[in-house]
Amino acid sequence: MPTTTPTPSVATRLKSLLENLLQMPMPIRLRAWDGSVAGPEDAPTLIVRHRRALRRLIWQPNELGLARAYISGEIDLEGDLYDALNRLAALLWRSPDIQDVPLRTVVAEAFKLGIIGTQPKPPPEEMRVSGAQHSKRRDKQAVSQHYDVGNDFYSIVLGESMVYSCAYWMHDEAGYGLADAQRDKLDLICRKLGLKPGMRLLDVGCGWGSLAMHAAKHYGVQVLGITLSGEQADYARKAVAEAGLTDQVEIRIQDYRDLDDGPFDAISSVGMAEHVGTEPYLDYAKILYRQLRPGGRLLNHQIGRLHLPPKQPHEQRSFIDAYVFPDGELAPVGTTVTLLEEAGFEVRDVHALREHYARTLRAWVANLESDWSTAVRLTSPGRARVWRLYMAASALAFEQAHINVNQILAVKGHRDGRSDMPPTRIDYLA
Repeated sequence: MPTTTPTPSVATRLKSLLENLLQMPMPIRLRAWDGSVAGPEDAPTLIVRHRRALRRLIWQPNELGLARAYISGEIDLEGDLYDALNRLAALLWRSPDIQDVPLRTVVAEAFKLGIIGTQPKPPPEEMRVSGAQHSKRRDKQAVSQHYDVGNDFYSIVLGESMVYSCAYWMHDEAGYGLADAQRDKLDLICRKLGLKPGMRLLDVGCGWGSLAMHAAKHYGVQVLGITLSGEQADYARKAVAEAGLTDQVEIRIQDYRDLDDGPFDAISSVGMAEHVGTEPYLDYAKILYRQLRPGGRLLNHQIGRLHLPPKQPHEQRSFIDAYVFPDGELAPVGTTVTLLEEAGFEVRDVHALREHYARTLRAWVANLESDWSTAVRLTSPGRARVWRLYMAASALAFEQAHINVNQILAVKGHRDGRSDMPPTRIDYLA
């Protein structure tokens, strides 16, 4: 009797299709919608639950297409999350020579698998803002879309400190955790600013008020915190009242361009510059400069750009812009230093905290995963997936030096050149 060749499984055909398209062996195991598997057994598994996921990648063959499929639940990852994302990044950043791709074979196999079709709609979690970029109206939209997803959700991710920026991990002793490292970061900022009782501090982009309350409680200062997020302001005002600090801390919903409350003795700008944008940053720095008294210090805590993956062909929006930070921009630290000096500041210290942010993000991912069902109930399955993907991928980006984060300490000098700065860093660096 003639022998018949068994029909390859969906996973095997899918693996062959992707390897022909990408011109490289699949670095990750595949599990297809029919339950079949293919690929290296010792690798994390990419679960493809629906053909629609592959249609997304055909229309958006980049990180945005992959993110849309993950957020929609059409694909999932099994095994070590960070290892899986590393392997997938190797696929996304690859640009095979189109001349080496057997297009006829790829197209024929794609038709057999049923993955050729119209472009699927993006998940409902995808963000859209309108108006002139970095206008007051559009900035408020962008901030609201990112931060106004529920304080209870953020409390799961951030933990008791409610601080949404890089922690400062001073040691690895047992019992020392995220809340301790965030407390130590807040204290580091206060020491760098040279805060003393009776001083006035402006906290631009004050979040949920943690830095404002720490400065008021432990350093005896008067604080004005501003934010564009209504939910952040509501939470911060309540926390300030419960801490008995209403005489020292004021929280406002206010755009930085409307500030006219100076002079302040110190200004903190933590995680704010990324929202301001590179082009408007000089005007932002000039506003802060005008709000400071001579001898006053600015602490600018900002994520910066180092080595980003190469731009993909046909890329329209990045995952971060579409789902996390609309209009967010990362500038190299040298650009920020130059703009601060152009605004009139003297830069006195640049403190790199890249590894600290990687560790912080892994702690946030662990928080989210430990209370996943509650996070989903408070937002949506797609929104929880956005945050898991964003934070895990960002942790890898910091670890691999694709992006960094720096605290830049600057001062507004006196006319005669005095800075009122201590002669060494020992006064503020532990």
